[in-house]
Amino acid sequence: MKRILLFLALVSAFSACSHKTKKVQKSSSLNRILKSKDYEYKYKMAEQYYTEKKYSYAQQLYEDLFPYIKGTDRYEEMFYKVAYCYYYQKDYPNAENYFKTFTETFPGSKRTEECDYMRAYTYLKQSPKVELDQTNTTKALSLMQAFINTHPGSPRVKDASEIIDQCREKLEEKEFKSASLYYNLAYFKAAAIAYNNLMENYPDSKKSDEYKLLAIKSFYRYAEMSYEDKQQERFEKIVADCSDFNERFTDSKYAGEISKLKNQSLEYLKKFKK
Repeated sequence: MKRILLFLALVSAFSACSHKTKKVQKSSSLNRILKSKDYEYKYKMAEQYYTEKKYSYAQQLYEDLFPYIKGTDRYEEMFYKVAYCYYYQKDYPNAENYFKTFTETFPGSKRTEECDYMRAYTYLKQSPKVELDQTNTTKALSLMQAFINTHPGSPRVKDASEIIDQCREKLEEKEFKSASLYYNLAYFKAAAIAYNNLMENYPDSKKSDEYKLLAIKSFYRYAEMSYEDKQQERFEKIVADCSDFNERFTDSKYAGEISKLKNQSLEYLKKFKK
């Protein structure tokens, strides 16, 4: 048993050393190519690395060749490939920069439409979890909309539209979580405003009636905690909002909760009529 374990340990160590040696050899090989003054050979190797999906090596060689290739027939394709080298390495900020610069440098290229789309797509790839800052999600949405406006006949319009919907859903969920946080922290007035803003920002949302209910419920809690001289005005507003809810969402599953909030508010208002 000890011999077997020793043998496996030796095999594992040899494999690790072999892998490390190969990596060093590859790096050494790339350095030799980078130092070469034979630009045709360097270009050939960059193309080979790109074909083999060794994007880090290809990117370094392409960028090293830029000063010599610029202005030639190869420049556009090389620039295009560098953008994808960064993209495939998941270096999305650099990929975005190259896709953007490509469209500016080669506005008449047949690849410009694709690079416009990919620029927007890199922001989608950088879109984080809902709880985090959604700046990249917003940029993805706006750039996809700009893509549709600029290339209305593109076959990518369908995908761009779906991505816009996906981004809007994410941003909506982010706002919902923020509004709910206000409610859970007992900042009821802020929660009511946030839920109402959700309705205004996403008028076509399937959750509009839920947002309206939560806005009313938040304001109800706010009214309960208000000074007595402010309560009448605030409970009257709740009654009016409940009536508006019933007119706007005639088939809502929340009708029962709205009815309860309205009746409770009317009960509060009775004491002001005595």
